Amino acid sequence: VDDYMKLGKEAMDDAIEHLQKELVKVRTGKASPSMLSGVMVSYYGNSTPLNQIANVSALDSKTISIQPWDKKALADIERAIFEANLGLTPQNDGEFVRINIPALTEERRKQLVKQAKSLGDETKVSLRNARHKLMDFVKKSVKNGYPEDAGKREESKIQHVTNSYGQKVDDLVVTKTKDIMTV
Repeated sequence: VDDYMKLGKEAMDDAIEHLQKELVKVRTGKASPSMLSGVMVSYYGNSTPLNQIANVSALDSKTISIQPWDKKALADIERAIFEANLGLTPQNDGEFVRINIPALTEERRKQLVKQAKSLGDETKVSLRNARHKLMDFVKKSVKNGYPEDAGKREESKIQHVTNSYGQKVDDLVVTKTKDIMTV
């Protein structure tokens, strides 16, 4: 049962980690290199993550600077950012690609908050699925001779762990919501 609990916790950890990665992609109105974390550039025919062919940094709260190690990649980087549909307009000056982050409207902020909450809800579904598998395993173990009182204790532990992971999801979404709504 302990090995199965470890697998269940790993599944829940994976769900939280996935949520964190997805929340990073949700814009907050402040310039952050992580906004471009999913951008893939066609570089000499290979699809390559942007951060592997260029230095991506925030110059200030409204500007991202991208300095490619190979100047020939500037046009490819610019094209990849357009194609990523992030709502960002890159400006190529022959040395760098700069992106000015437009201020978010109130309506857009509310949409982003909904998106963050939706990501949180999806993560909670993953947590419940992991919980369900663990509970099924415990019930099958009890049917196959595992002591019933020990099974009840395991179910209680599973519920406690699931609740704590659910709280982590809520905390992450609340933090992201504050970031989005801060002007």
